[in-house]
Amino acid sequence: MSGYVGRFAPSPTGPLHAGSVVAALASWLDARAHGGRWLVRIEDVDRPRCSAQAAATILRQLAALGLHADAPVLWQSRQGEAYQRALDALAAAGLAYPCACSRADIAAAHRAAGRTATRHQPLPYPGTCRAGLRGRAPRAWRFACENYWSELALGQSCKWNDAPFSIVNNTLHWHDRRLGAQVQNVPQAVGDFVLRRADGLWAYQLAVVVDDGAQGVTHVVRGEDLADNTPRQLLLQAALGLPAPRYLHTPLVRAADGEKLSKQHGAPAVQTHAPLETLQNAAAVLGLPAAPAQTLTADALAHWSHAWRALYNLPL
Repeated sequence: MSGYVGRFAPSPTGPLHAGSVVAALASWLDARAHGGRWLVRIEDVDRPRCSAQAAATILRQLAALGLHADAPVLWQSRQGEAYQRALDALAAAGLAYPCACSRADIAAAHRAAGRTATRHQPLPYPGTCRAGLRGRAPRAWRFACENYWSELALGQSCKWNDAPFSIVNNTLHWHDRRLGAQVQNVPQAVGDFVLRRADGLWAYQLAVVVDDGAQGVTHVVRGEDLADNTPRQLLLQAALGLPAPRYLHTPLVRAADGEKLSKQHGAPAVQTHAPLETLQNAAAVLGLPAAPAQTLTADALAHWSHAWRALYNLPL
């Protein structure tokens, strides 16, 4: 078996829908095509939105589709101590700071500066608490992205030299195995992003980076809607001295109105009584050939694994 480690990491806010099955199948196929291990992680760190019932349903759906993990499931809700250690390390390095701002405070700061957010272009954190709380009570913790970015751009950080990204003309450049070359000016796009929320819950960006590092994940295959998170995660990995996985972001499944399918917008659960049909639909989204008629689910998965290897030019 190779050193490849992949993962599928759903949030249990509802059952799997057609879009999440595409990501699950793609990540499973990539692991099998590499001769590697495939892990399942339940990202239930946002406890008010997650449920044990939804998590159990997701695990049953994966089993019904023949997508079996190679190790016990990891639950984010049980990893709080690891996240705290990571936050402490960032704070000790001067790369995390407490923030007293509410959403209303942030909006007011932008209005005062004449800046207006749009639906698809939210405004970055304005840096109000970067230099201190000024006597206010802390609410959240933020990554000192602006400061770290300056260090990287000037070549002053010793941890980023082996990272799979570069900063050129104040823009982070990274490569996606499907989408190709990607760029983002992280301070301009998101600013100093949240690591621990005002409600005490851990933010997705920190949790996913710590978990990927702890599980030894080498390859991340997930939906294209998460691609713009990757630069933030690359920066956190470099700041924490963690190896960066390779990334592949899969096509999105869209509803009739053009919006991506999501649990938030009521996407229906996939039906697992006909697993081959469900997998055939997901394979088609991924550009994979149809499995032969009257085939078994296991044989169809083997067929797509071979096709996946050819599609991404993986060594046999």
